[in-house]
Amino acid sequence: MVKNVLVLLLACALGLALWRRQPEIMAHPIRGDVPVKTEEPVMQKLLRESASQPGLIGAAIGFCLIDPSGTVVMDHHAQTAFIPASSLKTVTTATALEKLGPDFQIETTLYSAAPIQDGTLSGDLFIVGGGDPMLSLADVKHWAQDLKKRGLTRITGRVLGDGRLFSGSIYDDFWNWGDIGNGYGSAVTGLNLEHNRYTATFRAGAAIGEPAEFLGTYPQVPDVGSLDETITGPADSGDGVVIHGGERTNVIQFRGSVPLGQTSFQVLGAVPDPELFTAHYFKKALQAAGIEVTGKAAAVTDEKQGANELLKHFSPSLKEIVTSIHATSDNHETECLFRLLGLRESKASDVVIREYWKSRGLDFTGLRMEDGCGLARADFITPHDLARLQFLAGRGPQGSVYKMSLLSKDNLRWKGGAMSAVRSTTGYITTTKGQEFCFAFMVNHCSDGQAVSALREALIQAITNL
Repeated sequence: MVKNVLVLLLACALGLALWRRQPEIMAHPIRGDVPVKTEEPVMQKLLRESASQPGLIGAAIGFCLIDPSGTVVMDHHAQTAFIPASSLKTVTTATALEKLGPDFQIETTLYSAAPIQDGTLSGDLFIVGGGDPMLSLADVKHWAQDLKKRGLTRITGRVLGDGRLFSGSIYDDFWNWGDIGNGYGSAVTGLNLEHNRYTATFRAGAAIGEPAEFLGTYPQVPDVGSLDETITGPADSGDGVVIHGGERTNVIQFRGSVPLGQTSFQVLGAVPDPELFTAHYFKKALQAAGIEVTGKAAAVTDEKQGANELLKHFSPSLKEIVTSIHATSDNHETECLFRLLGLRESKASDVVIREYWKSRGLDFTGLRMEDGCGLARADFITPHDLARLQFLAGRGPQGSVYKMSLLSKDNLRWKGGAMSAVRSTTGYITTTKGQEFCFAFMVNHCSDGQAVSALREALIQAITNL
């Protein structure tokens, strides 16, 4: 009896041991005595190996891939917040398209203190901005010609630029001091002309280290002086000029280097007083059209807006503005839309964006928007939320317009972002099987942009082959 019990117990123990081994045996089928290793997915391998790649060592890398059903099929630190740079613009543009519609236009209006009588406007003329980022010198010249055709020959008052639509600073509080004097960091007000930018021209000295010469700006920036401290750099040094300006400043400072051999080297700068800038060039356009202007050009301070509407100007459609933003990554254009989103609902712009996408099924868990364009290094977003935004926007009421506004090449539609030690790309990839995937690829603290580009291209190719 005892012997039978011992045999039974031994058999049970052997069976239990075999049962416990079964999953391992199933997971690792054998050919003879050699286990067959399952192949690591290509994207996973690329991301794993990137940690030891020259130029990427120590970098933070995030990636999220969403399939056509909305399922996350690849997650590499996708819930970690990253500095996005300009890929953040897609959050602003997608929101604007869905909330405002692709045909939305921004208005700029001319008012006067009195009606035109016998060819004379007695009093001030006001240019009241609505936040249009696309207003040009050609537009203000057209206004002047239109008023001339309507019989205006004389203005006894001033030409005043009114950009008070947006309150607060004309720069974002989190933009770097080295950004706000340069063209890519141009001011944002309710009234903007030529993106509030000018072109500064320099001539290099005869040898490296010698002073470079500042030749002037176009258009001229009224009532502003300059301090030139640029020197001559090596011939292949590229744009080393940094412009320090500031809000309403009367002195623009030029520092850095101009490449040796350059006789007409051009860089973009930011106009420090956009309302004065606009009023100045409208007054010049009026005078060129043969209309006498007695008063000066100035920015509105506390003056009351005129009651007589003379002219209304409409911006390009929102669809055109968004397409321009995605093509040129223009910070100024994006910031105008970002501020308008908040203004129209009397809320902070980022709150409007959060509330809208929450209603669409995206509750941002790692988002900070100090601006709408990504120039602020205090901005952050997770790869998951950025990829999910693409998924929802692409299938939303303006999905076709939004996707068509992005940059495109072969099977890829995308918006990228880049600043020092930051790279990002987000958008859509169509596979060889015709399936559309959404993705976000984000890298922070990288020392080699080319290494980032190589990894991004390898990931795109891997997705294409799914």
